[in-house]
Amino acid sequence: MTSTRITTGFGAESTASDVIAGVDLTGRRAVVTGASSGIGIETARALAAANAEVTLAVRDVEAGEKVAAEITGNGGVLVAPLDLADQGSVAAFVAGWRGPLHILVNNAGVMATPEIRTSEGWELQFATNHLGHFALATGLHDALRTAGGARVVVVSSVGHVNGEVRFDDIHFAHHPYDPWAAYSQSKTANVLFAVEAAKRWAGDGVAVNALNPGRIWSTGLSRHMPPAPASFDPGAATGVSVKNVEQGAATSVLLAASPLVQGVTGRYFEDCQEAVPFTPGVRRGVAAHALDPRKAERLWEVSVDLLAAARRSS
Repeated sequence: MTSTRITTGFGAESTASDVIAGVDLTGRRAVVTGASSGIGIETARALAAANAEVTLAVRDVEAGEKVAAEITGNGGVLVAPLDLADQGSVAAFVAGWRGPLHILVNNAGVMATPEIRTSEGWELQFATNHLGHFALATGLHDALRTAGGARVVVVSSVGHVNGEVRFDDIHFAHHPYDPWAAYSQSKTANVLFAVEAAKRWAGDGVAVNALNPGRIWSTGLSRHMPPAPASFDPGAATGVSVKNVEQGAATSVLLAASPLVQGVTGRYFEDCQEAVPFTPGVRRGVAAHALDPRKAERLWEVSVDLLAAARRSS
């Protein structure tokens, strides 16, 4: 991160519609993963409203079709199957893509799941949140490169501050499984991916940035958590204001389409601004371990090796 912090005229209460107002994406093509619920829907809606052709990459195609029918846009809204925990599904999506890709929003994710392993034996949160998106983005690299000025947006979380990537035991093979440690690791991996991809793809004109969307309480991401009592106030409990989904999608849309961040790459944003360094005790900012270039390079190499091993065994 350079010493010049990126700021905009938007903030925590800005919505996706606010940040994309006046932007014309006619002729641009976008993919939004996990666009059948939560902030994925609002991200896709905003991009389509700016006339982009938007592909909703979703596990549940029927749910995706319902969302597509509700979204209007001159560029068109398409639906394609994508299960990020299934490398075969990711490979099929990549193989089926034709032409340039101007915007890739790696939005889908799971949080605090029970201990579940993919067919490769990978821990589910790391496999979905990081490895699935890693395979998708690297598989679509040529489409991004040929688009000219493409943007990749990686939805991370403030949860990344709670833990680094455990390179000695990424999949909890030798340590007791902890759903929150696994989540934090996967979200740190999201930021490290943006750091390394920004470096590797700078010559291709592909900008890659990560973000914290903020605390959005009413989305499917929290489906593995126990239900909160009716009197629970998540804002008061955490000290962080709670956003609605339109506000939660704003930073994703800013990074995907706004001219205010043209040419910005390898950074981490929250509340439509580049984040400040994390201070212990404050649920904001970006942790130094998530921006470490050596760890970013190591994670990239580990990810390439894991995917290669999975292909050999399939």
